Amino acid sequence: MNKFRQKALGWDWLTIIVVSALLLMGIINIYSAAYNPDRPFLFDIKTLYGKQIMWIGIGLFLGIVISLIDSEYIRKLTPIAFLVVLVLLILVLFTEPINGARSWLGVGPFGVQPSEFSKLTTALMLAYVISQGRVKIISRKTLGLALFIVILTMLLVLIQNDTGTFLVFTAFFFVMYREGITLDPIILFFLNRVLGFRYKETWVGVHFIPVLFVIIFFSIITLYFTESKHTFSFLPGYDVPGWVVLISGITMIALVIFFIAQNFAAQRAKKKIRSVILIVYVVTIGLVGTVSYSYLNVLQSHQKDRIDLWLGKIEDQDGKDYNRNRALAAVGSGGFSGVGYHEALLSSPRSRHVPESETDFIFSVFSEEWGFLGSATLVVLFTILLVRIVVIAERQKSRFSRIYANSVAMIIFYHFAINVGMNIGIIPVIGIPLPFFSYGGSSMMSFLIMILILLKLDSQRKEVLA
Repeated sequence: MNKFRQKALGWDWLTIIVVSALLLMGIINIYSAAYNPDRPFLFDIKTLYGKQIMWIGIGLFLGIVISLIDSEYIRKLTPIAFLVVLVLLILVLFTEPINGARSWLGVGPFGVQPSEFSKLTTALMLAYVISQGRVKIISRKTLGLALFIVILTMLLVLIQNDTGTFLVFTAFFFVMYREGITLDPIILFFLNRVLGFRYKETWVGVHFIPVLFVIIFFSIITLYFTESKHTFSFLPGYDVPGWVVLISGITMIALVIFFIAQNFAAQRAKKKIRSVILIVYVVTIGLVGTVSYSYLNVLQSHQKDRIDLWLGKIEDQDGKDYNRNRALAAVGSGGFSGVGYHEALLSSPRSRHVPESETDFIFSVFSEEWGFLGSATLVVLFTILLVRIVVIAERQKSRFSRIYANSVAMIIFYHFAINVGMNIGIIPVIGIPLPFFSYGGSSMMSFLIMILILLKLDSQRKEVLA
């Protein structure tokens, strides 16, 4: 009995309480969003809320079974789990598409979405690979293998046309940066071995966040002006697209600022400054060209429409922008305290005013019924959960556990931020569920297993030091 009590005390109960609260709120919300008056029983397996409870039960069962395994065995079984899910990601490519995406494997009357579990296994595998080294300095081999794992899984998900999950995988790059992994070794190899320079370091890794924002800024500007009808005539009979001129102009201004800053920095050879400016300019033009080409030739028409609607390039509130517009209206109609439980008008199952109200737009149902107070409470709970997971990550003695915990924090943050963002209209509509809230068996099981493995690793943090 004392041994059981000691193990129970080792679990992080604040995380358990917050996740339990989110699950309870999610079931209450699903019951309202998918309510069927002909089947009011909460545990009716033929209803969405009945199935959701079933998925929660299965997820908890699998998570508890896995959590009974010693942390060291979880680590050793990681490559096998990763390969199994990788095979499933390949098999799903040969299935019939559903809603334009090949993401589901049929299992009897149910379906499994391997891409949801791939986030879990990739988080484990990334932790496994990086934690192999006993020194803090990451070798090129480790860097290459870590990038290969993430990029390979991303590509398989992208081929399935699951753009939302593809974006979530970019969260792992932040985790890698936290562990000191940057692209500096690859950049230095290119500069020194290919171009013949003699650089000892680059500014990319040190200024990762500013560089990221610059990339995002240029990408958004490129998306906005691609296909623009505005042109400039520099030569008779030859018109240059306006967005090309604008991007080039902004790039040159940025380079001038960069050039001036370099002159005021530590003494550097002018030749070195000029070479850096040339490289930055080439990379910028390459980024603009890649984003523009992807927008024109890779994205499907509905994906382009979502971006154009978000950027304000087109307006179609009752057509292409119907989902986002109706979700935003439902969120706004809740006011300060909401219209009341089961009293939603815009997002109710009766009006069907908000499509996908049980999945992608589940937040709009909750906001309409519980208002700003309810929405704020939900945001606070997710914030507490995210902060707590980061605290758990930073107190780990095991590098494997720390990397995995940070990956879980970033995955949940991405899902939460993107889902809420698209419900309130600040992010393009992307098919990403709200953790522990949206209906979905694969996502629910994946998140529950993810959390329970985290709690298990944390409970043995004093025992596992590798």
